[in-house]
Amino acid sequence: MAVTPGFVMLAHENLDRAAQLARFLAGQGCPVAVHVDARVPADRLAGMRSLCDGRMAVRFTRRLRSEWGSFAIVRATQEAAGLLLREFPHVSHVALISGACLPVRALDDLRGFLAAHPDTDFIESVDLRIGAWVQDGLSEERFTLRFPLSWRRHRWLFDRWVEVQRRLGLRRRLPPGIEPHLGSQWWCLTRRTLQAILEDPRRREFDRFFRWSWIPDETYFQTLARRHALRIDSRSLTFSRFDHWGRPHLFYDDHAELLVQTDHFFARKIWRGAEGLYARFLDPAGVAPRGTRLEPRPVERPFAEARQLRCEGRPGVLGMGRFPCRWHSPQQATPRPYLVFDGFDALLPGWHRALGAPGRVSHGRLFAPDRVEFADGAPVWTGNLPANPRIRDRAPDQFLIALLRHEDAAQVSLQLCPGDHPQMMAFIARDPNARILRLEGAELLAAFRAGPGPGHAPRLAPPSPPVTAAAARIWHLADLLADPAGVLGAVLAEAWGEAAPVPALPLPRLDGLADFAARLGHADAPRLRAAERARLGREARDGAATLRAVGE
Repeated sequence: MAVTPGFVMLAHENLDRAAQLARFLAGQGCPVAVHVDARVPADRLAGMRSLCDGRMAVRFTRRLRSEWGSFAIVRATQEAAGLLLREFPHVSHVALISGACLPVRALDDLRGFLAAHPDTDFIESVDLRIGAWVQDGLSEERFTLRFPLSWRRHRWLFDRWVEVQRRLGLRRRLPPGIEPHLGSQWWCLTRRTLQAILEDPRRREFDRFFRWSWIPDETYFQTLARRHALRIDSRSLTFSRFDHWGRPHLFYDDHAELLVQTDHFFARKIWRGAEGLYARFLDPAGVAPRGTRLEPRPVERPFAEARQLRCEGRPGVLGMGRFPCRWHSPQQATPRPYLVFDGFDALLPGWHRALGAPGRVSHGRLFAPDRVEFADGAPVWTGNLPANPRIRDRAPDQFLIALLRHEDAAQVSLQLCPGDHPQMMAFIARDPNARILRLEGAELLAAFRAGPGPGHAPRLAPPSPPVTAAAARIWHLADLLADPAGVLGAVLAEAWGEAAPVPALPLPRLDGLADFAARLGHADAPRLRAAERARLGREARDGAATLRAVGE
């Protein structure tokens, strides 16, 4: 049996491209019935007609105002399909396409494929009861509620009317014998099935029901094909993908190889400026025949990555649509790993200056209440970040993110101390990119050095928040005071992944710290007292050794 596919084309914009497609299809022996939205100005329609002059296989149907989501799109498809079947009796299959489609395989491949499946209708038709075709939005209620209002022009009223129907329990009954199905608008039906749908004795009843449905172009043919088809392959022959908002992806010239790899015959939505795609796919010699088999190929990964990038963002680059908050923050907020020395600067102020080395950037206290300590005392850091706490505090998390995003060094570290910006201390504690080396008990040091204010008891800064997602290693202040060289050596080895020399920094004397902690009832007071005894014993031994050396 000879196979002749015909095409129903729905066009509402970029009519020059639609005309280019119609001329190509007609030139390949495939009749085309074109419906142009009634909202398109008459002069633009006249331009399209002139571009199609000389193509006897191109017909234009009566124009309707085809608003998205309305039954007018179904009505336009019905009229164009009826015209195609009447005027081209040799057409064996009818495919519904848009003016933004392109064939991505040779039309001879399509003919051979349809000839190999002469009684099969290719239409995505998913049973509402067992399939989750709708990703976001109305599903069953598309059929059971009434939708007389335009969602695009009257969105507020549309939503209120849906709420009213839900509250009042208003439900429509489906026509007898109808099992609701949904699927892609773009299909390819046999002449027999399409003619049976258009000439169904109950068509008036079905049209009346679907006229008040929601987005009927995704339900009308998908449901009625189940009444008349001999065999349905529930898939579309047109390749299209949608973003998480339900808007179609646009294909550009650099998508050419991806489109060739799809197991489809058409693709939409093609950008009107994709000169390379139009030149390649509308050239009969531009696409090599691939035969009649449809072989699934791995083309989904770029779309999954695009969806993830759009929904979650790239680490360290935030947009208004995915701004992290306590209700929704699925992505790690910072773009790279970094190291945090928490509490050590309280014991050894400015010790970050001794940590610098090639390939390392060691910042000081970036989030101190009154200052920003960039590495080397820089007043402005890469990314035009000023050492200004007022500017930093407008969005301190973005300040850190920007600093890390623009940093090229292999290792980046910063200092935190009790009393620093509380929001950022909590932010870092739950950041999976942070590796925290913490000195437990550092909150005692600032209060001990400051002493009580006039008429006031000493006040401790809040301790560092508990670590949740960050990696952490903790040392106690008492252990460091008891064995400074050993503990600092272990800290630096943990920080850099290898043994490193301990900076020759003078350890301040903290006589009376244990008594101070005891007066406050601090839990570390006994350990600090033991550390003080160990320090005094060490100093006594060192002093005796020095005297012996002098005597000798």
